[in-house]
Amino acid sequence: MICFDKVSKVFQGGSTAVDQLSLEVPDGKLTVFVGSSGCGKTTALRMINRMVEPTSGTVTVDGVDVSKVDPVKLRLGMGYVIQNAGLMPHQRVIDNVATVPVLKGQGRRAARKAAYQVLERVGLDAKLATRYPAQLSGGEQQRIGVARALAADPPILLMDEPFSAVDPVVRHELQNEILHLQSELRKTVVFVTHDIDEALRLADQVAVFGRGGVLQQYDKPARLLSRPANDFVARFIGLGRGYRWLQLIDASGLPLHDIEQISVSALANGVGPQITHGWRLVVNDDGLPLGWIDADGWRRHRGGAALPDSISAIGSQLRPNGNLSQALDAALSSPSTVGVAVDRDGKVVGGVLATDVLAAVHARRQD
Repeated sequence: MICFDKVSKVFQGGSTAVDQLSLEVPDGKLTVFVGSSGCGKTTALRMINRMVEPTSGTVTVDGVDVSKVDPVKLRLGMGYVIQNAGLMPHQRVIDNVATVPVLKGQGRRAARKAAYQVLERVGLDAKLATRYPAQLSGGEQQRIGVARALAADPPILLMDEPFSAVDPVVRHELQNEILHLQSELRKTVVFVTHDIDEALRLADQVAVFGRGGVLQQYDKPARLLSRPANDFVARFIGLGRGYRWLQLIDASGLPLHDIEQISVSALANGVGPQITHGWRLVVNDDGLPLGWIDADGWRRHRGGAALPDSISAIGSQLRPNGNLSQALDAALSSPSTVGVAVDRDGKVVGGVLATDVLAAVHARRQD
């Protein structure tokens, strides 16, 4: 367990970065420090591995005051991931990943062999091992940064805004990767971000920092959304607090409705049924959804229009392990108002309705 006991940091010149911080980071959980720029969240994280020394108070790890531990030894026992990955540009990927095990005395050959396994764990092709950081995309670099942090199998992982420099799509993929890794490895993770949505999506516990490094609330995401401690927290979470709460509720209990489907082969060969009303979901021969078609689209296609011009986009899809936010988005973004739910292979398993999502929310609040 990581414990902050009345920890403060006052920099030269008198500015206070962290003010009387007291909290406990539980073992095996992902704790997020969130707040706007300059609120002290990164300073607090860096006091864990002594990259910043507190002015007063005590930081302990498993009951040991970190100020009594050699900083090099301390840092070698913790994974550390930063924005833009911080990779060594002159070293190949495999040697970047093997850095900490080698520094801890492991033979280079053994460290490289283990590094290949870590690359696979974070979803990277082993062919990238011989490349240099400049030859990688931003998302790949960040995955390498995570792999390097995990290579020595540290019990604690510190992550300082690791995904803020990548585009939203890659960021979402990296968040998924962290959630997957954490479900397997159960590390004690402290993750810093300025993005409240990222915090709510990833965290077991969220610490909201305010101006001057004052802790405003430290709670589980659901309680943060349902009971913000003060006006500052409510404003920081912002509008859409109720919609964000949907992200925390599993959608597995939603009823799945039958969707009328038509194969793309039947449409292309003109042997499908006439569509006179409503919508049909167009699927390929493997059962993967391609789009929606209604009577107007069917007539355009029969009149000679290319099929892609005759069907409407599916909208978002509800995938396995999805939440109510994703289910509602799938329903609202669908032209038919029926969201498409798919299995792990992307095949259609049924449809979801916005009314069912709202009913699930109502039932949850009655519990």
